Amino acid sequence: MSDTKVTWLTQDAYDRLKQELDEMIENRPVIAARINDSREEGDLKENGGYHAAREEQGQAEARIRHLQELLRSAKVGEAPANDGTAGPGKVLTVRYEGDDEDEKFLLATREEGAEGELDVYSPESPLGKALLGAKEGESREYELPNGKTQKVTLVKAVPYTDAK
Repeated sequence: MSDTKVTWLTQDAYDRLKQELDEMIENRPVIAARINDSREEGDLKENGGYHAAREEQGQAEARIRHLQELLRSAKVGEAPANDGTAGPGKVLTVRYEGDDEDEKFLLATREEGAEGELDVYSPESPLGKALLGAKEGESREYELPNGKTQKVTLVKAVPYTDAK
């Protein structure tokens, strides 16, 4: 992630991620102790416990770095305007060309949508990029993974906080 990338988070999401980060940092000595205990068991080439603890440490450190960067660049509590325009932090209702039913999803990071009641699409995804800035009633096109083009119409865009 670059320093210029801003992620919109609700206060609840920010607090939840901050708590996860704090717990992971507190847990660092536990993982380090597990590595040291496993190292004392002898030959490191055939020491499964040692390698598992090192792998766990690597994953934990990667998550810590990700959370630190995300929280450093987060915009907290500033809900986007309820102006009918697609953007991060909005619940979008869309209709795909040739489809009779609408689809509703949150345009945000995975961390923001962790509560699970809505699918979450990143603003960086092909669909997210296509819809950014679209007004209600406007149609946009984006490229599917198979190379074909899909047309999608923005039916409604409301801030996530208003959609709950």
